Amino acid sequence: LTPRITTTAKLLWGVYLLLTLSETLLLKVVGKMDWFDAVCHSFATVATGGFSTRSASIGAYDSICVETIIIIFMFLSGINFTLHYYALTGKPGRYFRDPECRGYFIAMAAAALLITFNIWCANYGSFGHCFRDALFTSTSVLTTTGFCTADYDRWPDFSRYLLIVLMFIGSCAGSTSGAIKMMRINILIRKAIREIQLFFRPLAVIQLKYKGQVVEQETIAHINAFFIMYVMTFVVATLLMCLYCPDIDSAASAVATTLGGVGPGLAAVGPTRNFAEIAPLGQGILILCMLLGRLEFYTVLTLCLPEFWKK
Repeated sequence: LTPRITTTAKLLWGVYLLLTLSETLLLKVVGKMDWFDAVCHSFATVATGGFSTRSASIGAYDSICVETIIIIFMFLSGINFTLHYYALTGKPGRYFRDPECRGYFIAMAAAALLITFNIWCANYGSFGHCFRDALFTSTSVLTTTGFCTADYDRWPDFSRYLLIVLMFIGSCAGSTSGAIKMMRINILIRKAIREIQLFFRPLAVIQLKYKGQVVEQETIAHINAFFIMYVMTFVVATLLMCLYCPDIDSAASAVATTLGGVGPGLAAVGPTRNFAEIAPLGQGILILCMLLGRLEFYTVLTLCLPEFWKK
């Protein structure tokens, strides 16, 4: 944003502080929370951390106003903070021109609508109630916040496994969320399309572009390596967690939710349960998954290289 990294950091901290203060005030104004709860939930929302002061999470308040405020700020916290800075300086059009932000919004809207119709057809409740729960849950999972208002483990399998997919995707780069991130997913999809085009036009020169710029091969290789490490870690960790979880749903979702930094998973680690019943060795595997996912693999895996210790 500026020539000096310290100035850029201060600007982004300013955006972070503005979001936190705004949400705190709004949560207090609606009257369902005292100042302590409002501050704690604002911290947990903007940081996409998801810890609540209530055992039933946001569902304990049973308030459309509270849920709406938290949905809005979860969504904002999942957007690249640079775009917020541009919007505050009079350039809100950056939101719509950014392909990652558009993909993020489309993914969230599509997931919310698909889950709404799925659980509505399964007689989960009225359409309005289904939409309310689906929108909150899909936003919470996609942004890797992890707040809950409904026991989504009781939903049909389509909705449950769509939430697992969202745990892998995550929101935008430059936000506080975890998982793979929308930018990497976007570039991987464009690369797949490019490979298909080259399959039947092998002599064509097709450049992969993102935000109007050509993506360097080194960047593509970096994203491919990250994606492979993410998937391989998920596969191996799920295999190991099958030794400590009662079923495959619990094992796979436990790994997916810890790698993405989401929080609740499915079945034995669902929104009404926790990880306390998992054996200590299983918890150790999940701790490693949390570290790998939050530090995006390279930082942690570098410690495993002999060359690092030789230096």
